[in-house]
Amino acid sequence: MSQYSLQVGLTPEGPCSYLPKQKERLAVVMEQELHTALGYQALIRLGFRRSGETIYKPMCEHCDACKPLRINANQFKPSKSQKRLLNKLSSFRWELKSEMDGNWFDLYERYINTRHKTGSMYPANQKQFFEFSHSHWLTNQFLHIYENETLIAIAVSDVLSDSISAMYTFFEPEHPLSLGTISVLIQLKLCKELSKEWLYPGYQIDDCPAMKYKDQYKPNQKLVNMVWQG
Repeated sequence: MSQYSLQVGLTPEGPCSYLPKQKERLAVVMEQELHTALGYQALIRLGFRRSGETIYKPMCEHCDACKPLRINANQFKPSKSQKRLLNKLSSFRWELKSEMDGNWFDLYERYINTRHKTGSMYPANQKQFFEFSHSHWLTNQFLHIYENETLIAIAVSDVLSDSISAMYTFFEPEHPLSLGTISVLIQLKLCKELSKEWLYPGYQIDDCPAMKYKDQYKPNQKLVNMVWQG
């Protein structure tokens, strides 16, 4: 697919959700024929992401802080702290499902109320999250993580032809272990089990602490000037 033939629409500028001093503007894919699993796989290689039915990419006039990032699941080498968490995975069970468990919203609400009370997802809204996480042109997949058969995390995981896109994760906010990291580690395992080369965790933003963690998984590549570099 040529990036030059891609038709996009630009959203109006608005406040950036990640860098308070910046303005945000998104490029939104207009061609409906690209709103398929195969189309999205091609677009994610060009740095696009999805939110519900919408496929988008930051195209801000005065800022290029958002760097698309992907992790090579086959070459992944865990750090010492990640190895410690991997050693604890024997006490967890995980399962990929097409629908979320019936008690998902209780967990999501606790997560939002504890971790993101000042964010755009507050207050937790079941309909809003469903619209954000689901898409009719994609087979929706939700990675459920259990500890002693208690649901402790869900990761919205878009399974594509050669990759998994880690779209959004919520988890038990008071858990003593780093469940966010554990969710990424399990998704990397899932990539290998499903013969997917890449895990796409979204945009790396160096100046935003909440988004900086993605660079901790090595080796990885960033999309710079439309070339994946790592």
